[in-house]
Amino acid sequence: MLGLINRSIETFLTDTHGAALCARVRRRADLPGESYEPLLQYDDAQTLRLIDAACDELGRARSEFLEDLGAHLCSREAVRRLLRYGGCDYRGFLNSLNELNDRARMAVPDLKLPDLHLVATQPGQFRLRVAADLPGWGAVLAGILRAMADDYGSLALIDVPPRVAECDLRDPDPMAETVTIQLLDATHAEARQFALARMIGEV
Repeated sequence: MLGLINRSIETFLTDTHGAALCARVRRRADLPGESYEPLLQYDDAQTLRLIDAACDELGRARSEFLEDLGAHLCSREAVRRLLRYGGCDYRGFLNSLNELNDRARMAVPDLKLPDLHLVATQPGQFRLRVAADLPGWGAVLAGILRAMADDYGSLALIDVPPRVAECDLRDPDPMAETVTIQLLDATHAEARQFALARMIGEV
């Protein structure tokens, strides 16, 4: 797993629960003393231990933790810009998800995200297939989808089947997870301001 993923988990813990809790989670997971280098590769087992230790420390279900992690990722401006680049509205964003992996690799070539495949099942209803080497990405994507619906000012129902949300992270077999999206109102509220090009002088 690319260190950028593990660093994102640590940043989420620090931003939402404080540096002291993040340090306790690292000790509980028996991780090396130093933080992760974003562009180095690490054993997947470290990522699994980090997630398990965080859930144990917080007393939270894995699905809830991973969904909140996904939502937090969208608060990082670089991630938000990558996602908003996909469409001028939420429907356009959804339809761009199939290309998200390729767009991410343009920014970080060694970043391996799940393969995503979105299909429209009925008007305003979609099914997102999330295929990855490790389970749990479906819950992360659900958090991202909820956060981006708010960002676009859209009202949407996002659902992850419980069987998928609570799957065993140590299952060695790659699996496909499914997230369902029901777009109820594309213009439910005012969208957050977004400009593709950075303003001159913006840091």
